[in-house]
Amino acid sequence: MLTMRLLLPFWAALIALTLLPPPAHAALNVCNRTAKAARVAVGRFDGTAWLSEGWWAIAPNKCEAVVPGRLKARYYYLYAVDGGAGSWDGARKFCVGIGDGRFQSRVRSHCAARGMDTKGFFAVDTKDAADYTQSLSD
Repeated sequence: MLTMRLLLPFWAALIALTLLPPPAHAALNVCNRTAKAARVAVGRFDGTAWLSEGWWAIAPNKCEAVVPGRLKARYYYLYAVDGGAGSWDGARKFCVGIGDGRFQSRVRSHCAARGMDTKGFFAVDTKDAADYTQSLSD
């Protein structure tokens, strides 16, 4: 009987741990809620300079972490295109790569002189959350 009393708290704690959700992987995630594949670029201030990078190819009804790890800023900026005539854009200008390949740029002006294009990105307000998901939809 004494052994049962000693093991009861152990088993209760073990069961409680198995019922908890797994730890979340913090990131800025983008979910494509459309019927077409999307290409996504992100703009952000990394603490030293402005940075834009991409392209992430996100299949329909899939999500991708575009800024992995715990978020350090309140605002991030996104630009996306769906391969057709659709795009998600805004007023904040960043340089983007031409074509589908990966790119990274630490400048926001004179993009054409650097072999890049200029696009307007929309603001994503994470409200200082460590993890945030932005959806793209029709």
